[in-house]
Amino acid sequence: MKKNVISKTELSKANKIITAIKSNYEKYIIGQDELKRSILISLMTNGHLLIESLPGLAKTTAAKITAQSVNATFNRIQCTPDLLPSDIIGTQIFNYSSNEFETRLGPIFANVVLLDEINRANSKTQSATLEAMQEKQITIDIKSYSLPNIFIVIATENPVEQEGTYKLSEAQVDRFIIKEKLNYPTKNEEHQILNNIESKVYDNNKSIVSLSDIEYIQQLTEKVYMDDEIKKYIVEIINATRHPQSYFNNELEKYIEYGASPRASIAFMKGAKANAIINGRNYVIPDDIKELRYKILRHRLSLSYYAIDDDISPEKIIDAIFEKIPTP
Repeated sequence: MKKNVISKTELSKANKIITAIKSNYEKYIIGQDELKRSILISLMTNGHLLIESLPGLAKTTAAKITAQSVNATFNRIQCTPDLLPSDIIGTQIFNYSSNEFETRLGPIFANVVLLDEINRANSKTQSATLEAMQEKQITIDIKSYSLPNIFIVIATENPVEQEGTYKLSEAQVDRFIIKEKLNYPTKNEEHQILNNIESKVYDNNKSIVSLSDIEYIQQLTEKVYMDDEIKKYIVEIINATRHPQSYFNNELEKYIEYGASPRASIAFMKGAKANAIINGRNYVIPDDIKELRYKILRHRLSLSYYAIDDDISPEKIIDAIFEKIPTP
């Protein structure tokens, strides 16, 4: 495989599209730079994004702004305990005038779907999205319906409220290429938010790129060169999450109940390629992997009760693993 499979002209066009999206994001979303990168990677890889934060930190706004800026169809689904699977994917309704059943497709049929407070939906309803997220299709009765080519689920969850919430299954969270955590804005950032609201900035969002532009950078992302040594680096990192006893002489192994699945390796490969283009390169370097380590792994490590008891976060374990694995 040639290293320079992407020409300078192609890379320049991609950077113009990415810069336009970033500039539009920064116009409406103050701060939250890591969320900006995560949204870009989701768009470039056609991958799903899970966002965790306290209420009021622009999760919903970011999802809506993203869809509007790329001229994508957008649907917001407010998850509640009484939400039914048919409320998401659709159902069959009997038409008395024609004396036959008609299929009514649900709000899952959009380019960008926001599952707001996904952990408030019950397990049965959460599982209704699994086929859509993995297979890009849904099944009603015995017939399958394909989702749009560009299909991204952005799900949000609130980590502090426990009453009326349901924990996401491992199979569910594993289908999100990235999990992002948001923090409170700084005082200066919050001051700018107030100014933006006062000047009605959020009332004037328009499309600045097209869906064909997104398809272009998605196709280009797949062509980014990744050396075989970096692939081996990814595999070594993931293997360390599964067999920590082979890498550490301390008690770190007792904190990990289950390691990451092959989806984590795939997420690293796709995410690193997108990160390379964002950073202006047509090839992946180890830093592209390191920059994404929390985003890709924090939701894929199943921690034991020892970790909870000793207040060990996934990020601490991830840092320990990356310190141990030699950089190629």
